[in-house]
Amino acid sequence: MNLEPSEAAAEYGRQALRAFEAAGGDRLVQDAEREPARRHDLVAPVLEELGAWDLDPRGDADDLEAAAALCRSAGHWALAYPLAERLARPAGPGTDGLLVVDGPAPQAPVAGLGLRWTAVTLDGRRGAAVAAPPPGPPRTTAFVTALDVGPLDRDGGGDGGGDGGGDAALGLVLPCWTLLGMLDRAMELTRSHVLVRHQFGRPLAEQQGVQFQLTDAEVERSGVEALAAYALWSVQAGLPEALDDALALRLAALEAADTVFRTAHLLHGAIGFCDESPLSWLSRYSQPLRRLPLGLSATRDRLTRQIGRRGLTGLFPGATA
Repeated sequence: MNLEPSEAAAEYGRQALRAFEAAGGDRLVQDAEREPARRHDLVAPVLEELGAWDLDPRGDADDLEAAAALCRSAGHWALAYPLAERLARPAGPGTDGLLVVDGPAPQAPVAGLGLRWTAVTLDGRRGAAVAAPPPGPPRTTAFVTALDVGPLDRDGGGDGGGDGGGDAALGLVLPCWTLLGMLDRAMELTRSHVLVRHQFGRPLAEQQGVQFQLTDAEVERSGVEALAAYALWSVQAGLPEALDDALALRLAALEAADTVFRTAHLLHGAIGFCDESPLSWLSRYSQPLRRLPLGLSATRDRLTRQIGRRGLTGLFPGATA
């Protein structure tokens, strides 16, 4: 088991980061919110140049690592586009992306794209999904809209073939890589802020209380990074517990997001909630990832019921308490 990404995937992620920056960087999400009809056109040329749609995350381990690195780079810039969901698309020509759904009123941040979606439940049942018209402007909805999900298949196979449980695992893991990219950027912005801001005649970064808060937030972020690599490997290997690992990753990512964004906003102060700060956009567009398909409490409850008393296999199987 090697939890370090390949150098090729890491380099692909770095190239994607630079490509998004050259295409507008922070302006990409701002322009998408201001002109929702251009949401796809703003990022489509970049994704095509990067060969995003040539990746086969389901069929090739290297492509799965590259897809994860691409999602992380997209998260760094808070890209207002369901990239992870499109990369997780099932095999077959009848769909453009995969959405994990839960509950009687499924939603997803896919408003206004006109794409064909496949929905999958956490127990692996699949069905076609159609996005409803946006309920309001992106400023208040972050492109989240209701989904009309058709009849779900009974065996999780769907028309595109494959494993419905594996669909759910992949559909949970890749968006967590996007969220990880957002946590990376939030920490980067906060470090830069406390280095240049002064209080009582010295940089905020020199204050011990600030250092403790940043350390706690970085521990949470780095923990998610390790779990994201493990969950990705679990999906790659087709392990029977891949869904357990995906839920564990999602739980850790949501807990870390609470800590990281709380610390970032606290240390930025009021400016962190203003559009002049990239942190404001990151925080706002992290909300769909953090709330859908399950929020923190619901994810914890689902994982608890999923694993029961057997616990997680994890890196050290066979260990006893």
